[in-house]
Amino acid sequence: MQAEERKKLEEESAELLAELGSLRNVLHGSWVVRYSTCSNRNCRCHRGEKHGPRRYLVVLEGGRQRQKYVPNCQVEAALAGVEEYRRALSMLDRLSEINIKMMKDRALKVRKIAKCKLPK
Repeated sequence: MQAEERKKLEEESAELLAELGSLRNVLHGSWVVRYSTCSNRNCRCHRGEKHGPRRYLVVLEGGRQRQKYVPNCQVEAALAGVEEYRRALSMLDRLSEINIKMMKDRALKVRKIAKCKLPK
């Protein structure tokens, strides 16, 4: 790997790490919108006009899925948090790619010195 390429990867890595540190409202969960029917037989919901939408964030707690109700006033913030989580995953994937490239480059340098075999 050329010194210039290595420098670009190191700069990109530093930028990604800084951006990761700025993600303050990350929410790990799935977004669900539900409509429901009630127990009142004469209600409009039994004729097709269901109650809702009601929004939930589905999260894992103790290995089990739990639905957390999100009030209307918090929908925007919750959706932004879910998007931040997706962005964080994307950044971690890219950081991993960069680290693998740099690790291989370091291994090649060591291999030249120690003449060790690398897996393909």
